[in-house]
Amino acid sequence: MSYKIHNKNNVDIKKALVDVDETICFYEGDRMYEKAIPDLDNIAKINKLYDEGWYITYWTARGGSCGIDYYTLTANQLDIWGAKYHALSVGKKALFDLVIDDKAKRIEEL
Repeated sequence: MSYKIHNKNNVDIKKALVDVDETICFYEGDRMYEKAIPDLDNIAKINKLYDEGWYITYWTARGGSCGIDYYTLTANQLDIWGAKYHALSVGKKALFDLVIDDKAKRIEEL
């Protein structure tokens, strides 16, 4: 399957940027990535978008502030949890406390 660059002139492929922590997995106590607990209902919501033809990119700040590479751990978790996706971005997410965007949705809204 080939994909085109997505912009306002290319509406053939819809893209979703999906956070990992506190969206498709949660924690009991301290946030230790190795102990993340998947939320299979939320993963199913994203998998449905994938199945409908959306291009799914999981996006996480894991390791962004400490410099540890969590790519392999995160990719393995997504695979074990059955998450369907096309791309994964780890450690390249800006650190923030609030997202304000014209296209943002909370997982509970899907």
